[in-house]
Parts: sequence; C-alpha cells; structure tokens
Amino acid sequence: MSDKAYNTLFLCTGNSARSIMAEVLLNSFGHDRFKAYSAGSRPGAHVNPLTIEVLQSARLPVDGLRSKSWDEFARPEAPKMDFVITLCDSAAGEECPLWPGQPITAHWGFEDPSACKGSTEEQRGRFDKIFRQIANRIKIFNSLPLTTLDRVAIKRELDALGNQTTQSGAVATE
Repeated sequence: MSDKAYNTLFLCTGNSARSIMAEVLLNSFGHDRFKAYSAGSRPGAHVNPLTIEVLQSARLPVDGLRSKSWDEFARPEAPKMDFVITLCDSAAGEECPLWPGQPITAHWGFEDPSACKGSTEEQRGRFDKIFRQIANRIKIFNSLPLTTLDRVAIKRELDALGNQTTQSGAVATE
C-alpha cells in the first residue's frame, strides 16, 4: 500500500449511528492518512440525533452529515475504496454491491445503539458506550503500518480487529 490517503467506507443498514460515528472518527483521527465515508443498505431519513449529540460531546465535526445509500459508492464515478468495513450483523449478511477496485473488506460487529429501548439516559449511555468501542477500533486501525504490510497482512489485521470484543469501551481479545 502507498502513502496516499486511503478511502474507507463504513457500512451499516440505516447509516444513522455506527457507520456515521466511524466515518467522523476516522476522518478526525486519520487526518490526511484516510478519507472516510459511510453508507447504508437501507439508509434512514436522517442521522440519529443521539449520534449527533455524542459526536458534539466529543467535539467532533457534525456539519454535512447525512444518511446515504451504499449505491452512491458503487457507481463508476464514486471514489475508489481501499477498505470497506461493515459494522452491523445485518449489513454483513446482506448482498453487497461489487466495489470498483477490489477493496479490502472486513466486518466489525457492533451492537445497534438505536435499538436501545429505555429512558433517554439509558439510550444516551448506549450511544456513548458504542461510540467508545468504535473509537478504540478506529485508533488501532489508524495505527496500522499500512505502507509496510501487504494486502494479505492488512486483511488479517482488519479481521483480527473484527474478532475482538469490547468491554466497558476497551478492546479486549475474546
């Protein structure tokens, strides 16, 4: 892999919480090393307000965020992806489009914070927890020495990240 910015697409079904968080986090942590995007197989009408709230609480940018269909990124004129990472079980099990350029793919499963039923505080707590879990994986991804690894080694590292479980927001091996 080269010293260029790596285009990375995060996928989830609704593109309203996890994939949006991952997009913002990688763009923030990755600076000029990564250009992150997010999309969904069945995007919602808008980004979940609690996603916006957790991002703002972390002092991360939220301007221009929107739920997008993965169809936008399967078009010939779309940016060529280096990585495509699914973040939820339902997106991982769906038939994905063929991505131009044969990007490296991986699955990092995270619980859907939008599915949390309970008080506003319980819901906010779930969003905070998932945000911390995603942030930990993004930090590790950002630290990988991509220029010194071949495609097979990078794929192995991304899959290993996906096979980790998170406890109290910290990444731990199963």
